[in-house]
Amino acid sequence: MRHQATGWLIARAFLLILLCCGCTAACGESETVTTSSPPGPTSFGQVSEARILNAAQEPDQWFAPGRDEEGDYYSPLAEINQETVGRLGFAWEYKLGTRRGLEATPVVVDGVMYTSGNWGKVYALEATTGREVWRYDPEVPGQWGRYPCCDVVNRGIAVRDGRIYVGALDGYLHAIDAKSGKRLWRVDTLPDRNTKGFRYTITGAPLLAGNSIVIGNGGSDFAGARGSVSAYDLRTGAFRWRFFTVPRDPASGSQDQPHLEAAIKTWDRHYDWKVGGGGSVWDGMAYDPRLHLVYVGTGNAAPYRIVDVDRGGRDELYAASIVAIHADSGELAWSFQETPGDAWDYDATAKLVLAALPIGGERRDVIMQASKNGFFYVLDRRTGEFISGRPFARVSWTKGLDPKTHRPITTSGADWTRGPKVIFPAAMGAHGWQPMSYSPWTGLAYIPVIDAPMVYINTEHRPAGLIEGNFELEFLFPEDYDPKALKGLFGELPSLDSLAGGAGVRLHSRSVLRAVNPVTGKIVWEQPGSDAWDGGVMSTGGSLVFRGDAAGFLNVYDAHSGRPLKRIEVGTSIMAAPMTYRARGEQYVAVMAGYGGGLLNAPFPSDSAALKYGNDGRIVAFRLGGGPVPKPSPVAETPFPAPPPREGTAAQIARGEVLYSRFCSRCHVFGRGTMPDLRRMSPVTHTLFYEIVLNGAYEAKGMGRWDDVLMRSDAEAIHAYLVNEAWRVRDAVVHRHEQ
Repeated sequence: MRHQATGWLIARAFLLILLCCGCTAACGESETVTTSSPPGPTSFGQVSEARILNAAQEPDQWFAPGRDEEGDYYSPLAEINQETVGRLGFAWEYKLGTRRGLEATPVVVDGVMYTSGNWGKVYALEATTGREVWRYDPEVPGQWGRYPCCDVVNRGIAVRDGRIYVGALDGYLHAIDAKSGKRLWRVDTLPDRNTKGFRYTITGAPLLAGNSIVIGNGGSDFAGARGSVSAYDLRTGAFRWRFFTVPRDPASGSQDQPHLEAAIKTWDRHYDWKVGGGGSVWDGMAYDPRLHLVYVGTGNAAPYRIVDVDRGGRDELYAASIVAIHADSGELAWSFQETPGDAWDYDATAKLVLAALPIGGERRDVIMQASKNGFFYVLDRRTGEFISGRPFARVSWTKGLDPKTHRPITTSGADWTRGPKVIFPAAMGAHGWQPMSYSPWTGLAYIPVIDAPMVYINTEHRPAGLIEGNFELEFLFPEDYDPKALKGLFGELPSLDSLAGGAGVRLHSRSVLRAVNPVTGKIVWEQPGSDAWDGGVMSTGGSLVFRGDAAGFLNVYDAHSGRPLKRIEVGTSIMAAPMTYRARGEQYVAVMAGYGGGLLNAPFPSDSAALKYGNDGRIVAFRLGGGPVPKPSPVAETPFPAPPPREGTAAQIARGEVLYSRFCSRCHVFGRGTMPDLRRMSPVTHTLFYEIVLNGAYEAKGMGRWDDVLMRSDAEAIHAYLVNEAWRVRDAVVHRHEQ
């Protein structure tokens, strides 16, 4: 690193001493930073609020995960366009040394790329070569590997005034020096870290809001989490305010924030407040610097439950809502609930996009969201007034939105308490966390759509009972619904044909890229993706739309017509949204590649690059005149290992199946996936099984200990079940060979 003036160093040291003594930041704590010699640029992360507000005047930059304050994942750069995109090829790659899901979109400022990876690790790279400048490890304890619902992912960083901000998985917000990668401060953002059984995590990107940095947390799918979003001073990390999205236990007295007095009236008076309420702010956020409003999307209430909202049922404010908060005070400005009494995991947490649209003969400042529940919402961002809400995917959980109240009109076909139901969209939503893009050039929103249903099964009175991360509800893709194989967990189940309820109902899951006019709601064009979860979207001034897919390709389309223009094989499955920037006069496109996240509990799809090449996480950059992308070596098939001797009684094995479904299947699936298939355990792992599960022998690898919920007899039942399943596969292989 370059030497700096001694006087400046003394002043900086004195400032840090003052910060440690006078704010909530925990200074001087250990962290891991690896640096190399500095790159060419002399400016590191020098992003002021004025630069972001005038991002259109600096097309070379990509200042935030969505590029600017609109969060539209649109760049005006046009060197790569419909005439030149045929020459787009490989520029450089950077390997992150992980096989877990990667969901962030990098930020590029003045020739330096900053991005985040698993656990909240941060990387700084030369934007023209991919050469590492530094990397930062927040050193999250391995025990936290068991806490998130959906892998140890992270969706991005914020950059302001020479600092990088990142939320680590364990709930700490870190401020890092953009030049050196050294920690400046960290603060604890969790409402109550000492509550037994809490399940808070951070996987989303922090949000810049004036002189504050804002962060939410995850946890709505587990008991114990009460949703909130909190703000901290950009410079010092000092706490400013916290906004709770759901009420607290009325037994504690009056509500701790004024807006919750109205909310508590919408919750069941018999609600078990030990569950926490849910309503987590785990992803979509935005900020309007002119209105000084912070917008957040909130998650499902906990647990999922069916209520009859047409007969005065429980809305459960402010879960499954878009909420506007005054940035200076942390007080409620307005809210709009998309899914009152959400019983299907339809969080309102997808990315929020700000835009100015021509509506009713005038230009309206709006906030837009393609919601998990299948509706594209357009709201006035000053008042929260409903402007429109139109389906962009198949929807069966509701008959539509009431034209006067804009509430969903309930349908008995979505009531899974009366028996298993096939419901559109799936629990991961018609649109999940993967960013959509809005192009002011074409006036179209480009949405990564998951066109799929799920079979919803009430497990309350079935053998499976509670399933961690799902409460007493299981949802399965139709492809995974096998009544015979599921009988041990759910008892007798109807056939899929009987659940489909009619001819011509397409139940196969697929990914689709749809271009939607947000003013009319019309679907202008669509292009099919893979049969799996594909990536987020970027659009550009070159009249192009970019999207990666699970098959391991970067796809480029005509932004007006959807015509495919270019398809580049990367060799790694892509979930994150691409981005683009210009450095040293040349335009680049870059994307993080690595599969996982919300499909952690599913094996790699048969058409995925993750299955063919493994899942080594990479950042891949492209430029005009580049060559083919170097692909990883194909994964060699390994023989199924010989299981240890069978063990356990039939009753133990059946109990082990239930326990495995409840606590283990969220991460460890049967088949090749992000996490190991435990039927393939080595003799050493079998020997260490109880030390791993009960005593945390593999905590350093992210496998936390489970002795707080599992006894030795529980672990023995799980092991007996896994051995039995291993023999089932082994016998099937032998039988095939004999034939």
